[in-house]
Amino acid sequence: MSRLRPTVLIGAVVLALVAAGLVWGVWLRDEGGDDLADRCQGTLAVEEARAYFGAGELKARGHTGDWAGHESQWCSVWPKGDDTGSVLRLQIRPRAAYRANGAGDEASATPIGHGWNGSFTDRHEPQAAVLVDCTPLAGKGLYVTAETTKPTKELSAAQLLQVARLATETARQAAGHFSCEGKLGERPASVDRTDWAQRPVAQATGTCAGVVDAREAAHLTVTTVSEKPAGRALTEQCSLKRGKLGLFHMTAYYGPSAEQEMYLDGRYPGTAKDASTRSVACKGAIGTAYFKLIRTNDRAPDGTSGAHGTSDPAALNHLLESFATASAHRHGCPAT
Repeated sequence: MSRLRPTVLIGAVVLALVAAGLVWGVWLRDEGGDDLADRCQGTLAVEEARAYFGAGELKARGHTGDWAGHESQWCSVWPKGDDTGSVLRLQIRPRAAYRANGAGDEASATPIGHGWNGSFTDRHEPQAAVLVDCTPLAGKGLYVTAETTKPTKELSAAQLLQVARLATETARQAAGHFSCEGKLGERPASVDRTDWAQRPVAQATGTCAGVVDAREAAHLTVTTVSEKPAGRALTEQCSLKRGKLGLFHMTAYYGPSAEQEMYLDGRYPGTAKDASTRSVACKGAIGTAYFKLIRTNDRAPDGTSGAHGTSDPAALNHLLESFATASAHRHGCPAT
């Protein structure tokens, strides 16, 4: 995959947002100098970047930009003399610059774990995102994302781990730079690459755990769940099914992910039509957590298409409340 220069990348993102009706102001300022340790206002996790690429000299380019009215940092790192290979990309910004991106906006991501509020995904290219409580920054939070332009299938397990570490260790250095008070996690020893698990509802242990008991499952004719590992991912999802027939899917959004989803639902009400929603006030960088239940449109064995789960508002609200309570508890939010 050819490498995109940061200015080209940001320009493409802005054009895409304009086309979608989502416009944020962006301006860029190059950070001069050649020392990797000076990049991203001195917050780049240099050793993590070196470990990803292995031996050889690295080059880096950093920019400061205005995103949603708040100063943010973009950095790219690549091997010197290689303009067509893999590039590591970082974004460091205050939580108030709320547009989620990368792993933080991915419902199929797994929790990054190791004491962090954050997500990791390797579905196409590996991406990681972490959120840290940070009172000095707008939105009371620091949001850091890391990704590489090289496809997951072309990377080693060690390189996938380094993408997660680049996010967490850059966040650690940035937290010191901005005098953040939030509790930081540990340097990841591994990444969870678990795919969606399909299992009987009574055996749910991940994002669907505690959502329906045996009596409610029988009433709703739910027999199967599709879930990811439970933890503190910034977006997570649970799907309930009757065998292979989809009935409901529920999604939890935290931090920038929640702000973005609430913004979109407000600006484009059709995206939330017929959905059950609720919000929970959390502390620190998470802010308001947002939860949504949608009846799944699916094709039944008899060939009929549509939403086959119950439409009873009381049942749907209770189902969403159970999911929100279990998810919010993992993220340290008060009981719903």
